[in-house]
Amino acid sequence: MNFNELSVARPDLAFIAHWVDNKAHVLDVGCGDGVMMDYLQSDKQCSGYGIELADDKVLASTQRGVKVIQQDMENGLGLFGDNSFDTVLCLSSLQMMKHVEALLRDIVRVGKEAIVSFPNFAYWPHRVALLKGRMPVSESLPYEWYDTPNVRCATITDFRDLAEECGLEVIECVALADGQHVTFLPNLRGDLAVFRLRRKDKR
Repeated sequence: MNFNELSVARPDLAFIAHWVDNKAHVLDVGCGDGVMMDYLQSDKQCSGYGIELADDKVLASTQRGVKVIQQDMENGLGLFGDNSFDTVLCLSSLQMMKHVEALLRDIVRVGKEAIVSFPNFAYWPHRVALLKGRMPVSESLPYEWYDTPNVRCATITDFRDLAEECGLEVIECVALADGQHVTFLPNLRGDLAVFRLRRKDKR
């Protein structure tokens, strides 16, 4: 997969891919169908693994040539040592976890840097939906309240506070809307939050 193909399929991933160095060793936690690792391997000569639980997504990743470990992320990343990877990705998966803080600490333990993304619950259409007495449904939150896999709802400000509590340095934080960087009122106008993180003691 090349960059143009990734940009068409997943503009959010195309933006995030710029933060991953060429030839980096990468762990993609919750890799889904493996499209991100597929791109990083073929276009940026990265190595690494994906972690995924769902059978159909493990199969899709494997068919793309991605090495996948089938495991529940809630069980942690104990099979990897400290600083095993240059970059750990956790893209639109963290909000599905019951134990967010524990997994976040594990992600920054095994990676020199981490890139985390999640739906921004403070996005203005979400706020409008709540004012109307309805749970939000959008491109970043595409499920109804009764079938959503998301068990956590967070805003950019909430996650920044969590990062501070966990002793993490926020290297970069951006909000995206339709895969485009939002600079003006990002917590209101961005539907996807993306954080680039590392432990403060790694400077």
